[in-house]
Amino acid sequence: LGSSREGSRTDSEVVDREGEAIKLDGLSVAEMKQMRDSAEKHQFQAEVNRMMKLIINSLYRNKEIYLRELISNASDALDKVRLLSLTDPSVLAATDELSIKIKADKENHMLHITDTGIGMTKQDLINNLGTIAKSGTADFLNKLQSASSSSEFSDLIGQFGVGFYSAFLVADKVIVTSKHNDDKQYIWESDSESYSVVEDPRGDTLKRGTTISLVLKEEAYDFLEQDTVRDLIKKYSQFINFNIYLWGSVTQTVEEPIDDDDGEATEDKAEEADKAEDEEGAVEDDKEDEEKAPKTKKVDKTTWDWELCNESKPIWTRKPAEIEESEYDEFYKSITKDKNGPLTHTHFIAEGEVTFKSLLFVPNSQQSEEFNKYGQKKDSIKLYVR
Repeated sequence: LGSSREGSRTDSEVVDREGEAIKLDGLSVAEMKQMRDSAEKHQFQAEVNRMMKLIINSLYRNKEIYLRELISNASDALDKVRLLSLTDPSVLAATDELSIKIKADKENHMLHITDTGIGMTKQDLINNLGTIAKSGTADFLNKLQSASSSSEFSDLIGQFGVGFYSAFLVADKVIVTSKHNDDKQYIWESDSESYSVVEDPRGDTLKRGTTISLVLKEEAYDFLEQDTVRDLIKKYSQFINFNIYLWGSVTQTVEEPIDDDDGEATEDKAEEADKAEDEEGAVEDDKEDEEKAPKTKKVDKTTWDWELCNESKPIWTRKPAEIEESEYDEFYKSITKDKNGPLTHTHFIAEGEVTFKSLLFVPNSQQSEEFNKYGQKKDSIKLYVR
């Protein structure tokens, strides 16, 4: 065997180097290393380890649900701070914005999901992310193991409030930065084997809320694409009550003034043309008009900004008497992409042992291929639960 230095490096050394290279906004690689060295190290509760293995092994074919779960958690955090603000407006003193923002960092292969919700204290990070509440833990794990399908499994994750751990379906490392009104800003970091907690050396950059930063696995790099993330937001989180923004780019063709160099070349040509016109006895007014004409060229310009991804609001929660017919049509078109609108609809509230609000649409026309699928099951009715 050769004595190559690369070949002599152990797997643990490679992992250490990769870990050191992971950066957060405002922190250099050296600062990240120093922060990690000073962090408190913790081991996950045994039930958490068992549960994470179940999640990763059972949902490896349905990895995209991680975004649904993280957005749902962000929405819950926003709901909590909004509820507290009804009796104590001061909880919104740091920032009155209530939103979720998602940003992909292709260079570092990281995806950031930020909310301005209630946030977590240092103890919250340890209690909420390092352990599962004892009540119902055994029952939950048994139900997970007996789940007959991945869809049933993913539903159970949301039901028991442990969807956060689905982040490890797509991430080698998860970094949670959180700021609660009652504590300083802390960073929780884990590779799914153990976790650490440390005070954020950047200070209270979030003001209030939480940022979850996912260091994506190589096979999950597709989740850094703008279109992929936008489609998942619309698929799973279309009717979250808070605005969800995606950091993205838009390319437009715009008119821009010609540079000086281009302008000089144009002026030289114009002078030659003027001489020719003088020789031909051209009218002076025509030359003045040409000089006054703006000199521009068409260029493609890319701009980056926050794009609102969940414009459609859940109109079924409103009273039917308050909704215009046009609102029903627009809502139907937004969820079906059917430009013709519905044939009819029914909107009602059922009250009893179970109370629910229902909005059903009948399409204007049946898709041609549907007649070849007689007897096949198709799920067109969706259930939204809070």
